[in-house]
Amino acid sequence: MTAAAQAGGLRRVLVVCEDERIPAAPADTGVESVDEHGLSGLNATLTFGAKYLRTPAGTVGELRRMSEMTSSLQEETMTDVTGLKVGVLGGTGPQGKGLALRWAKAGIKVIIGSRSVERAVAAAAELGDGVTGMDNQGTAATADLVLVAVPWEGHGELLTSLRDELAGKIVIDCVNPLGFDKQGPFALPVEDGSAAQQAAKLLPRSRVTAAFHHVSAVRLAELSTPELHTDVLVLGDDREATDLVRALADAVPGMRGVYGGRLRNAHQVEALTANLIAINRRYGAHAGIRITDV
Repeated sequence: MTAAAQAGGLRRVLVVCEDERIPAAPADTGVESVDEHGLSGLNATLTFGAKYLRTPAGTVGELRRMSEMTSSLQEETMTDVTGLKVGVLGGTGPQGKGLALRWAKAGIKVIIGSRSVERAVAAAAELGDGVTGMDNQGTAATADLVLVAVPWEGHGELLTSLRDELAGKIVIDCVNPLGFDKQGPFALPVEDGSAAQQAAKLLPRSRVTAAFHHVSAVRLAELSTPELHTDVLVLGDDREATDLVRALADAVPGMRGVYGGRLRNAHQVEALTANLIAINRRYGAHAGIRITDV
């Protein structure tokens, strides 16, 4: 893509190249190379991988000012989650505990929920960073929004028991209804379509979303891996709710929340976890997902 402008008889040309493998401007263009720091932030305005810039006076300054304006706009529209209290039902399990750890490290207040207060308090003490522990009912009542990270077998019973405590709150369901046999993992049929849809049915006064299905619990617990480099598909029928959940994902370094459609599409997202488990077993990995061109 090329953006050009006429000023004072000089042609100002910006060449934006999406191929990071090209090290310098072609010799016949009369365009000098600019390192990636010289165009810092411009990817938000133009495209990723900006490389070349003609150098008439004022051009770089104008582009930097445009970059600063874009960054300012992004900051104004970004959803702030640092003041929220996030409850994690099933927070003593590996997935819930790992997400609680990463959110706490990001400065978010986290409450670990469990059927056992003692287990919740012990898990919270292990995580540190101001994490507290309560039983599931206390967590649901105290938190501003709640992540459901419990085994599928107890999913429906737990949410039914917390219907009043979760009323009016955003609920993030990350439960994967899976079975295992000699051939490996497979998706279980769910009468309501998916775990998230079951949650929406059982919690009619809550704002149910689905997210965090494909994040490796092993990688979450490894603080020696500061950035996770994974995307999180966020599904739901409430735009404000999905935006907030995306921001929760963005709060973890290297993690990115991506809107993935309506809640009715949650089944295939939950089921994809079986494929990731199969990949992990075959390759000895802790695979996640990445969405391209977004």
